[in-house]
Amino acid sequence: MRNRRNTVKQAPDVIERLNGEATSLDAHLDDVKAAAAELGYADAGEYLLALHRMYRDGHAHVPRKDTWSPQFSGDPPSIAFERPGGTGTLYHGDSAALMADHLDPESVDLIMTSPPFGLVRKKAYGNEDADEYLDWFDQFAYGMRRVLKETGSLVIDIGGAWQKGRPTRSLYHFELLSRLCRGFGFYLAQEFYWWNPAKLPLPAEWVNVRRIRVKDSVNCVWWLSRTPFPRASNKRVLQPYSDSMNEMVERGSYNTKRRSGGHKPGETSFLAQHGGSIPHNLIAAANTKGNSAYRQYCTENDVPIHPAQFPSVLPAFFIRMLTDQGDVVLDPFAGSCVTGEVAEQMGRRWICCELSEEYVKGAKGRFGPQAPEPFCRVRNEPDRALRRAASEPAG
Repeated sequence: MRNRRNTVKQAPDVIERLNGEATSLDAHLDDVKAAAAELGYADAGEYLLALHRMYRDGHAHVPRKDTWSPQFSGDPPSIAFERPGGTGTLYHGDSAALMADHLDPESVDLIMTSPPFGLVRKKAYGNEDADEYLDWFDQFAYGMRRVLKETGSLVIDIGGAWQKGRPTRSLYHFELLSRLCRGFGFYLAQEFYWWNPAKLPLPAEWVNVRRIRVKDSVNCVWWLSRTPFPRASNKRVLQPYSDSMNEMVERGSYNTKRRSGGHKPGETSFLAQHGGSIPHNLIAAANTKGNSAYRQYCTENDVPIHPAQFPSVLPAFFIRMLTDQGDVVLDPFAGSCVTGEVAEQMGRRWICCELSEEYVKGAKGRFGPQAPEPFCRVRNEPDRALRRAASEPAG
């Protein structure tokens, strides 16, 4: 059996026994679990992740879980501008440092963000290589858990990536999800998907030239939380009833025959008027236009337009479902500050942080003297309901 040193790296009092040719890692799993419990880690996986951090950062030993924090160099984030009345603040600088050292612990109700994706091909907005993505994201995950309230939520919009030179997909965004849950104690409350029907048919080599793949038009959206029961209400994101549902309610009857899967719906629950239908976890929004005031501002002031903005539908949906008016919404990868603009329109306080000075300059255009445009109405049913307008957002 091969040497286990490179696999396990280090486990105090265990590492020497893992060097033997006939030694099995499974034989000492109880010892690893005991070491993890002694230092405050939830399980062996979380402890081994700490071992990895130790070697990566050059530490001599594994710290207790409650004392570990990432190390930062350089200047702390600075305030780029503040909104009147304290409704919002945009920081310029490293958001990992902001969350670790400057924001109060458990002070944020919702983290709504779209981090740079782990792509093989570098983008102008500074994405990380897929293979290095997880190590890079650790510093942000630590800060996110630190500032998030116990009943708060973390929502991450993250796109997939193709492996270099192959028509196969990277697993980095699924590995990130696993790391956040196993390594940082988050729960996966629910997975969502953002479908952009206007997305370009890429990658061209596999989709347009060889014609062996189809368009990749869906981003994963992970809804995570510190507790299995984060604050949430789907009553706030109800969709208009379909014509057939309205007719059924008016008729006063519903087909209660047993379904093919064996479920027999109750008539009472389906015929009750609840003010709308519960949405699906597929959010449809074409990211083709909008933000014209922002774009006009960037053009007039000769600053670059952020190339990877998510549509305002996305933060609007989760801000409405997961927060109340006056709550604090944080976007640590602010980009052009879509999240801040939407949060302010919906009566929430917001904190945004962006590393690029050029994008910070452009973000100011969202909060100029011109009246902000109303953001897109939420559409997230993959059938005829996509064509129906949803009610105005709460606020």
